[in-house]
Amino acid sequence: MRVARCLPSGPAARQPWAMILANHIVLAVHDLDTSAAFFGALGFAEVSRPDGWVFVQRDNCMVMLGLCADALPASELGDHSYAGYLLVDDVDDYYDQIVAAGVTPHARPADKPWGLREFVVRSPEGHRLAIGQRLTDPH
Repeated sequence: MRVARCLPSGPAARQPWAMILANHIVLAVHDLDTSAAFFGALGFAEVSRPDGWVFVQRDNCMVMLGLCADALPASELGDHSYAGYLLVDDVDDYYDQIVAAGVTPHARPADKPWGLREFVVRSPEGHRLAIGQRLTDPH
């Protein structure tokens, strides 16, 4: 599968662009400990706990959990509760690992027409996180 590289156009195209090295997901939560435990079951480790936050990390992905007691719960956002997409090298193995750790995904991994094999989990606060693997042949 070829991955398209999106390049800026116009005046920005003449400027050198820095490489993005990793991504961070920032989630507003009502319970830091429960949310951190959920990500622990996904294989993340707590790396920092500044006041009002818990940062968890696995490989090149950091999730920043921020205490936001007055925020609308993600479970009330409907289709807008998707928080991120984790691309893994073996989605079936990862699925088995998190199920063994007590996480209940919505369904088993399935091949999608957009060239990914994926499944979705929902955090205790209602944030949906898709987890997938590129298919070598999406057809």
